[in-house]
Amino acid sequence: MKKLVSILTAAMLLLCAGAAMSEGQTYTVGVCQLVTHDALDAATQGFMDALTEELGDAVTFDVQNAAGDSNTCSTIVNSFVAADVDLILANATAALQAAVAATADIPILGTSVTEYGVALDIDDFTGTVGGNVSGTSDLAPLDQQAAMLQTLFSDAKNVGLLYCSAEANSQYQVDTVKGYLEEMGYTCTLYPFADSNDAAAVTQTAADASDVIYVPTDNTVAANTGIVDNICQPAGVPVIAGEEGICKGCGVATLSISYYDLGVTTGKMAAKILTGEADISTMPIAYAENFTPKFNTVIGDALGIAMPEGYTAIE
Repeated sequence: MKKLVSILTAAMLLLCAGAAMSEGQTYTVGVCQLVTHDALDAATQGFMDALTEELGDAVTFDVQNAAGDSNTCSTIVNSFVAADVDLILANATAALQAAVAATADIPILGTSVTEYGVALDIDDFTGTVGGNVSGTSDLAPLDQQAAMLQTLFSDAKNVGLLYCSAEANSQYQVDTVKGYLEEMGYTCTLYPFADSNDAAAVTQTAADASDVIYVPTDNTVAANTGIVDNICQPAGVPVIAGEEGICKGCGVATLSISYYDLGVTTGKMAAKILTGEADISTMPIAYAENFTPKFNTVIGDALGIAMPEGYTAIE
């Protein structure tokens, strides 16, 4: 009995010591965001809000923006590795790719990444990256986005798919949507541009040849919606967008997720990883559960397109 009491006492002391260490634990999280635009900004904010709610003052953030440059993403995440941060949030595909190349030890959570198998070149991706990587996906149901285009523009014949060829997940989205649209009888043409420098010229070519344009969740387009709108709206060519931020800038309709909510989910994942409640190597990629059809009434009115029933106006 005395031995049992001694063992129990020792166990209690260890638990108390562990609790004391846990109470005094602090964490530094590096945030690498590819570029500034509404969707990525919302995901970062949701992540920080959720993680702060979970850990309070115990967590501090080093938030850095790569201004759309993948090489700058590498510089940023290498600085995080040198500083030995406790976790890296990689916001967008290029940031995730840079982080994965920089460290195999520090936990990495991606967000605003459409398809992790494509982004990380994983064959037969099953939903869990493994190692030190997990995160959340902004993949919307592409078949339903194609169906939205068909419902709104059933008389259209030619659909242009406009995207940045440097973004692997944009290529994945337009290839997938193109397949759905061609099954519906549309003639589809891909209009890739390399970067912001040739976005205007390619958009003009697409607008000249298309009845309607589809744009995926593409970070380069998101940062240049003014260019797209200044060409497509005067030409009378409506744009279906992959997410709300792009739609607000240049589109008429979208079936979109809440990027803030996506960030919140990622922040809750981070809290579990930092506190040891979850093992990132076995943590599957999380996907958005709710999708909302939204309509840009400003551009819709300018093009003479009324908001369909069941849509929510973009504010």
